[in-house]
Amino acid sequence: MIAKSLKSKTGRSAEMDPGIWSKLPPELLEHILFFLPLKTFLNLRSTCKHFRSLVFSPCFISKHSSASHFSSFLLLSHPQCYGHFPLYDTIRGAWRNLALPFSFLPPTAAHFNLLSSCNGLLCFSLPNSSSFLVCNLLAKSSRVIRFPFFPFAFEMLTLVSTADGYKIFMLCSKFSSNNALVYDSEDHSWTQYDGFQPLLVDNFHQEGASFNGSLWFVTPEPYSAVSFDLGNGKWETLNTEMPGELTFARMVSDTDAGKLYLVGGIGRNGISRSLRVWELGNGGMWVEVERLPELMCRKFMSVCYHNYEHVYCFWHQGMICVCCHTWPEVLYYKVSRRTWHWIPKCPSLPDKWSCGFRWFSFVPEFYASA
Repeated sequence: MIAKSLKSKTGRSAEMDPGIWSKLPPELLEHILFFLPLKTFLNLRSTCKHFRSLVFSPCFISKHSSASHFSSFLLLSHPQCYGHFPLYDTIRGAWRNLALPFSFLPPTAAHFNLLSSCNGLLCFSLPNSSSFLVCNLLAKSSRVIRFPFFPFAFEMLTLVSTADGYKIFMLCSKFSSNNALVYDSEDHSWTQYDGFQPLLVDNFHQEGASFNGSLWFVTPEPYSAVSFDLGNGKWETLNTEMPGELTFARMVSDTDAGKLYLVGGIGRNGISRSLRVWELGNGGMWVEVERLPELMCRKFMSVCYHNYEHVYCFWHQGMICVCCHTWPEVLYYKVSRRTWHWIPKCPSLPDKWSCGFRWFSFVPEFYASA
């Protein structure tokens, strides 16, 4: 506003006069950059060396790396999207579109399958290839990670953010032996762990819930909560009675608040009559905190057709998202307000798409290192 009011002696606007802007205090410039739109921030680094050095300065990083100030999104992946991903802006309530490949990604990136997301990082795999791709679209960084052995197949994958980078956790079968594999970005190595039960995997869409340095899962019936310590590779079973009459159960975690939630259906003969949310209390017991209203529950159960193996859940910016592999809408619970809502189908999706919907939490984070 100050710049707009200034005029040079010739009467022309001096709003971009370097004699004015070069004297702007660095701390004020940092504050202005903090409010830039996402697209502008992405292009900022190529503007000049001064801006590029500023956004990577220790002072700027310390102020803005703890939490992203950009919009947060629900990202939809579908086999027929062919290199683009519909994004739902949960702050503005609007749909956007993310198209691949970007110039810094391999030419084949448009054909990668999105497997997991965490802390601004996306993990892809390429069919008929022998590698994963982990990338940060905001920072324009990526890393190709080779499979630990060949032939290689996995049943479940979870990308986990750590203080020193990230880890990729997988359950896989090799030569009739069951293993857990962990990739550590800090030393770029794979570690293999034995000991998990084959019956642990009954839902390939559900990722592990990261909580206190471990990944948490729910086993098939008889239901129980188990955890895998990402540090030492040990499995443990939570010695707490699960809620009664469960027809299915999933886990999500709020890592910021240090809370672990259980989402599940309650009913008989394998048919859910209600959807409920429990929180793991201080005494290690599951405490019911919410129930899905009856009318919304009817819609959700009709969507699932009682095929609960298609149901998966994840945490996103204060929301517990409940999704179905065969349905293009998202049901979510706003924890702070204790309210339930539907995110409608993306208007650009064809009506003929009836399955293959996979939603992810995508919170752009500039300093998440790939």
